[in-house]
Amino acid sequence: MEFSINQELWLTLWSMWCAGEEKRVGTRTVFVGHRPVSETDAYIEQKFCDNRIVSSKYTVWNFLPKNLFEQFRRIANFYFLIIFLVQVIVDTPTSPITSGLPLFFVIIVTAIKQGYEDWLRHRADKEVNKSSVFIVENAKQVKKHSEKIKVGDVVEVKADETFPCDLIFLASSNDDGICYVTTASLDGESNFKTHYAVRDTIGLRTDDDIDSLTATIECEQPQSDLYKFVGRINIYRSNQEPVARSLGPESLLLKGSTLKNTKKIYGVAVYTGMETKMALNYQGKSQKRSAVEKSINAFLMVYLCILVSKATVCTTLKYVWQSNPFNDEPWYNQKTKKERDAFKILRMFTDFLSFMVLFNFIIPVSMYVTVEMQKFLGSFFIAWDKEMYDEEIQEGALVNTSDLNEELGQVEYVFTDKTGTLTENSMKFIECCIDGHKYSSRMSEVDGFSHTDGPMTYYGKALKCREELFLRALCLCHTVQIKEGDNVDGLIVNQECSTYISSSPDEIALVKGAKKYGFTFLGHENDFMKVQNQKNEIEKYRLLHVLNFDPVRRRMSVIVKTSAGKFLLFCKGADSSIFPRVQQDEIQQTKVHVERNAMDGYRTLCVAFKELTQEDYKKIDGQLSEAKMALQDREEKMARIFDDIETDMHLIGATAVEDRLQEHAAETIEALQTAGMKVWVLTGDKMETAKSTCYASRLFQTNTELLELTAKTMGDSNRKEDRLHELLLEYHKKLLQDFSKNSGKLKRSWTVSQEYGLIVDGSTLSLILNPSQDSSSSNYKSIFLQICLKCAAVLCCRMAPLQKAQIVKMVKNTKGNPITLSVGDGANDVSMILEAHVGIGIKGKEGRQAARNSDYAVPRFKHLRKLLLGHGHLYYVRIAHLVQYFFYKNLCFILPQFLYQFFCGFSQQPLYDAAYLTMYNICFTSLPILAYSLLEQHINIETLTSDPRLYMKISDNAMLQWKPFLYWTFLGTFEGLVFFFGVYFLFQNSSLEDNGKVFGNWTFGTIVFTILVFTVTLKLALDTRFWTWMNHFVIWGSLAFYVFFSFFWGGIIWPFLKQQRMYFIFAHMVTSISAWLAIILLIFISLFPEILLVVFKNAKRKNHQTVPFNLPMLLSYKPMENGYISEMKIKDAVTNLTQQYHLRVPQMQQL
Repeated sequence: MEFSINQELWLTLWSMWCAGEEKRVGTRTVFVGHRPVSETDAYIEQKFCDNRIVSSKYTVWNFLPKNLFEQFRRIANFYFLIIFLVQVIVDTPTSPITSGLPLFFVIIVTAIKQGYEDWLRHRADKEVNKSSVFIVENAKQVKKHSEKIKVGDVVEVKADETFPCDLIFLASSNDDGICYVTTASLDGESNFKTHYAVRDTIGLRTDDDIDSLTATIECEQPQSDLYKFVGRINIYRSNQEPVARSLGPESLLLKGSTLKNTKKIYGVAVYTGMETKMALNYQGKSQKRSAVEKSINAFLMVYLCILVSKATVCTTLKYVWQSNPFNDEPWYNQKTKKERDAFKILRMFTDFLSFMVLFNFIIPVSMYVTVEMQKFLGSFFIAWDKEMYDEEIQEGALVNTSDLNEELGQVEYVFTDKTGTLTENSMKFIECCIDGHKYSSRMSEVDGFSHTDGPMTYYGKALKCREELFLRALCLCHTVQIKEGDNVDGLIVNQECSTYISSSPDEIALVKGAKKYGFTFLGHENDFMKVQNQKNEIEKYRLLHVLNFDPVRRRMSVIVKTSAGKFLLFCKGADSSIFPRVQQDEIQQTKVHVERNAMDGYRTLCVAFKELTQEDYKKIDGQLSEAKMALQDREEKMARIFDDIETDMHLIGATAVEDRLQEHAAETIEALQTAGMKVWVLTGDKMETAKSTCYASRLFQTNTELLELTAKTMGDSNRKEDRLHELLLEYHKKLLQDFSKNSGKLKRSWTVSQEYGLIVDGSTLSLILNPSQDSSSSNYKSIFLQICLKCAAVLCCRMAPLQKAQIVKMVKNTKGNPITLSVGDGANDVSMILEAHVGIGIKGKEGRQAARNSDYAVPRFKHLRKLLLGHGHLYYVRIAHLVQYFFYKNLCFILPQFLYQFFCGFSQQPLYDAAYLTMYNICFTSLPILAYSLLEQHINIETLTSDPRLYMKISDNAMLQWKPFLYWTFLGTFEGLVFFFGVYFLFQNSSLEDNGKVFGNWTFGTIVFTILVFTVTLKLALDTRFWTWMNHFVIWGSLAFYVFFSFFWGGIIWPFLKQQRMYFIFAHMVTSISAWLAIILLIFISLFPEILLVVFKNAKRKNHQTVPFNLPMLLSYKPMENGYISEMKIKDAVTNLTQQYHLRVPQMQQL
């Protein structure tokens, strides 16, 4: 019995200790200030997660093993390690240095780079964890490090400080218990959000008062949703019954938010460290690998198979050849007794390993060094690009990760944030409509300007009383606060000596718009709102209730009491939510105005009102008070009451506000779509706002049919999943029918279909990704994904940061593994930036969290166009050519070595000297391909940027598919055969000199090697389209260096060498006219098919000069007839362009 009790206690303590585990159930109880409820109760300190933040990947102890494990997951690195060990253990024809040195260089450089990056993360973590905070203990403030905060501590936070953990708001320096917060680092919004203290603790404004509080907080276990929180606080007072108050999101101050416009607040820690909502929304940084690296690994496997096959063939034929006793043991080379007694299987295995080492140069170890250098040096071109420099912030582009340069040329899906990324987050009041009459914001007085909007029968202007009612509604129906005097950060509007602050940027624009027409909101005074009218009279309205905005209702209301004792309800919201709740005969005169503004991309709101009787108000007040105290289903109860209140209203008018897009944002989206990319907008903003932005940015066209999966379309909460299933099937059927009618087989086309667009919100996405256990349909996600992929554009609104990452991950893992790119400007975008193949941070106004965690950072959204269409295209073509070229030149290098074994008795005799073996990849052929991969522009970068369709020619990893790979392999095989057998037939005449001297095997190998070096270098010269002085220098300089080195290496007796087999070989060789003729002739024969093909392609191109600019034909380049792009469609499209822009044709032809 005792054991079972101890076991139960142990399990309880263990569950408390592991409170930070992801699979949380139930609730947690937090003792405020760690004080027990009563002195008689024993207080057991609870074990929760500490407040340390850990974003680093390595520690001092695991760096070496973990980093080495990650690096040796690369096939090439692992392979060269094995080869190096074989060379050390077994007596092989080549030195271990030839493979060990390049391998260790790559490993060390990569480890240093990754170690430095992680050290930066450690430093950032330490800066956060060691920051100072003040905790109230025993009525005194104690200064501690942030990492020392425990759940239950009462923390004091002062103005402009960041909350160190998730806190329940107890009290503030303001008498009304309100504080203002910016959450730019969480949801990307810089506007102010208002939070409310628990009403029973509002008066606790000193350390002594706070220390006297005895309370417990019961709340849910940590979860990632930023917008949800359910809890209650139980306050205990001596000789009184405990008081219970409900807690919601308005009482929770999130870690990462910043306190504004409030001197100080007190809060109790409920979630700390990695259990805070910010940490739970942080997606850990994983090692990203490019598609090119995956292609390299696939090609390495092919060449590894070729290597093993060569070694197996040579080993087998060696023992077949040695089956003749004379060949096995000739009279001049008798075996020792040890060799005769050696185990034959062991000898065969040793021979196999020796052949593997002899042929191992077919696997290009130096390719990884060259690729690393190309990526590192190539990234500077992005940072140096003057067109991506922003004068306003005095900064240019930034490259945080050079490993993904080529991925910029392969993007298929672009996921972008809205606020601060697509838009400036700067609202401007454009116009309004009162009873169908349009009022321009250009006039400062209502009396000054008015005209009817559309085919209305009303002329002149609205009645004076209606105008004033409308403007009063704008001044009263909002959550705007006024900060007097000095400026504050965030979304602000200066008005003489005051500042407007609000949780919604368009509310400020509406209040400012009302001021233009003569009605000025002067702020709050106790429970009253003050408004100055056109006659400069101050009107006071008592604020009774605020019916806050929510995405389901899509409207907000206020109930106020006038000085005359009237009760008025003012309501503003989306037209679709207001029109059904007003008198139907009032709608038409405003509807035309709203629809026209929506077409222009403005954010529209309708304004309505109704007058309440005193009996109506008493009833409403009682219902609202009861609902606010509910602990269960509080939101649903409030929503039902709001729904009942906001009925039978009268429509007054509508407003139009512009959320200004960033410069060239619409053109950039259009260019990306023309390039074959699908653009999705993922935002935490309201649906109406996001939808309007999508129209303004041309993501949605006027003819786009929108499919909605939102809280509005879900309807009754009791059957949400059934309704979701119905909608998914309905949309899926509609899209399938539409695609079956069209050809629909083109993965990418010159024009992106704008027929369907999808809108989904966060709550619906939660149902799709996390259906309930008893859900009848488990394939929600699959159907939803199919719908998404068939839509031209997708808008996801009201998204939590983690949901953004889930969307990206869902698309990333679809069939075909499309390359994804995420772009954002705030910390709320970090998760999706880290999840995507490529993450882009915008250096915006929302801090630099996104820029720091991204792979690339640019000042503005418009810079994506050049980054992807220009730099990305060129990087991909360069590195793809580099990879194919390396495999090609190494096959040319090793094939003669393999053929030579057939003529030397499979004795593992090298064809080339050890110096040539070592320096072929390091010195003789490395610099030309490096210069090519850094400087080549097969098409001018301005042309690539101006014509997005060219991006599609390299889509789907076109230059690293099996077809071009086999072509390069065939080319290498052909040239290797020409090198060997051409020289072999030359050597049929044993005397190559007039004096009768005979050339030996080292001369044979040197002639082959000379032809090899010249051929592969000239092949690269043939492929070069963009010549600079550097290309000339490295190509002709490499050939000159080879000649110089060969003279130098063979012209001196080297004291450290046992044999001087290369002495005077090269100098002797070049004295032979036959050798000269053979070298020149064989180089020409090797390159002749290449030259012929280029001439044929150029002649064919000249015969089809319809295209205003022609792509120089790289032989590995994706052909026009690729199964996705119709050549006839291209010609038709380009012909139309030529006719439309005929002035540009001569210039473009010169390119």
